[in-house]
Amino acid sequence: MVQAALADAGYPGRVLVACSGGPDSLALAAVAAYFGRRGHVDGHPVSVGAVVVDHQLQAGSGAVAAAAATALRELGLSPVQVRTVDVAPTGMGPEAAARDARHAALAAVAEENGATAVLLGHTLDDQAEQVLLGLARGSGTRSLAGMRPVRGHLLRPFLGLRRAETLEICTVEGLDPWHDPSNADPAFARSRTRVEVLPVLEDKLGPGVAESLARTASILQFDADYLEDVANDTFTRLLERSGTDLSLPEAALRELAPAVRFRVIARAAAAVGGQQPGYQRLLAAEALLRRQGSAGPVELPGGVSVYRLSLAQLDAAEQTAPTGVPRGGARCGKLVFRPQKPPQE
Repeated sequence: MVQAALADAGYPGRVLVACSGGPDSLALAAVAAYFGRRGHVDGHPVSVGAVVVDHQLQAGSGAVAAAAATALRELGLSPVQVRTVDVAPTGMGPEAAARDARHAALAAVAEENGATAVLLGHTLDDQAEQVLLGLARGSGTRSLAGMRPVRGHLLRPFLGLRRAETLEICTVEGLDPWHDPSNADPAFARSRTRVEVLPVLEDKLGPGVAESLARTASILQFDADYLEDVANDTFTRLLERSGTDLSLPEAALRELAPAVRFRVIARAAAAVGGQQPGYQRLLAAEALLRRQGSAGPVELPGGVSVYRLSLAQLDAAEQTAPTGVPRGGARCGKLVFRPQKPPQE
């Protein structure tokens, strides 16, 4: 799996393994170390190092990170770095805050070492949990598509491997992985999904539930990619800018399929500095298209206001409504997205 991932990534010459010391990432490090010792993958030169991120969220985390680094050096990985991070609250929850801090650290270490690929140890079980959490939250296609095998410089070679198999790799390699106590802490939704929900589903519905959930994610990744490509192209074609404001013509938005229209609205919000809107906020913004005259604003996450501007309010120079849209206050000419605070220089 590692060999295939590196081939798909174009055979990066310098690779880092992100390792917490847990069984998944330690097993990944052991497999990657094999190619590092050989010095090549399919005849392409490769060197393999590692980075351990200490989030400082648990007592003794420094000792855990140091032990992981020792194990990685014994596997032959070089260089091995421990990077300590401060996890700042982001309003998106502790897991998201830790992930953001970790990814920033991984990107920094990769740049410092000239690595063009970072291997992450997520497994099929992690993917299944991700899909279940997305379902429970009522998320859209992008969330249900789960984690990507490749996302920029991040590679996840073990997404087709079960967690039990990484434990077997550690046993065969004589490794003693660290077991994160938070993985069994019922305070976290992901831990409850892992310890309580998935085992019940496997028991009641039969084996193969995790594989089916992961397969669903793979299918939805293709759908999500296609819809986002269409939405991005449509957004680029329709957008109009005036200072810090961005606007989209109402008539063109009305003609779009709902799956594309909602994505275009979300893309517009992001383009003026907003965050990904939830479904209810997207519904509220999209509903402006069915109002009479000028309406709004609807507030979207990240400090974005969206409102509709009627044709009667447009300046003469801006009266470029598409053919078939009658002029006058009874119809809206544009959906306008405005940042509540101008972007800082």
